[in-house]
Amino acid sequence: MITSISGTLSVIGLDWIEVTVSGVGLRVNVPPSLIDQVGQSGDRVKLFTSLQVKEDSLTLYGFPNSDGRQTFEALLGVNGVGPRLALSILSRLTPENLALAVATEDAAGFKGVPGVGTRIAQRIVMELKGKLEIEMTAAPMVRPDNELIEALTALGYSMAEVVGAVTSLPKDKSLSTEEKVRQALDHLAGQ
Repeated sequence: MITSISGTLSVIGLDWIEVTVSGVGLRVNVPPSLIDQVGQSGDRVKLFTSLQVKEDSLTLYGFPNSDGRQTFEALLGVNGVGPRLALSILSRLTPENLALAVATEDAAGFKGVPGVGTRIAQRIVMELKGKLEIEMTAAPMVRPDNELIEALTALGYSMAEVVGAVTSLPKDKSLSTEEKVRQALDHLAGQ
C-alpha cells in the first residue's frame, strides 16, 4: 500500500496533480480545494495517499494530512459513497468539520456539497458516528457549544461557517448561549 509520497510537483489538473518521485510521474487525484494550496510546478510536495485497487485500475488519492486520508477512507466505507463523491465532500468540508457534523448528527451540514442529498447525508452521519478518530479533536468544542451549534445551523449557516464562528469566540465560560449566538452572528456578519 502506498501511504504517502514526496516529490516534485510536475503538472496541475482540475482535480489531480502529477508528482515526480525518483523520475517516475505519479498521477494523484486530490480534492479540488487542494489544487489552490498545493503550490506551483517545480515545488516539493508531500501528500498522504490512499491507493484504491479495482479490477481494471489502480488509483491514487492524495491529501495534505493523515486526517484527510483517514476521513476519505472512512467515507468510502459508507454505502453509496465512492471516491469521486468522497473527494467532493472533502473539497467542501474539512475533516474536522465533517467530524463535527457527524458528532452533532447534522445532516444539514452537507448542504451545498454536489452529489450529496438528504438521504446520503443522513447515511454518512449514521454510518460514521463514532468511527472518526478526528471526532476526538472536535469533541471538546462540541460538548459545551452544542446548543450554539444547533442555533446557528438552524439559522441556515453551513457547518463550515458555524465552526469558524464558534472557534472565533472567546473561551469565556460565563457567557450565556444567547450571548454566544450574538457574538457568533457578529463574527459571521463581518466575514
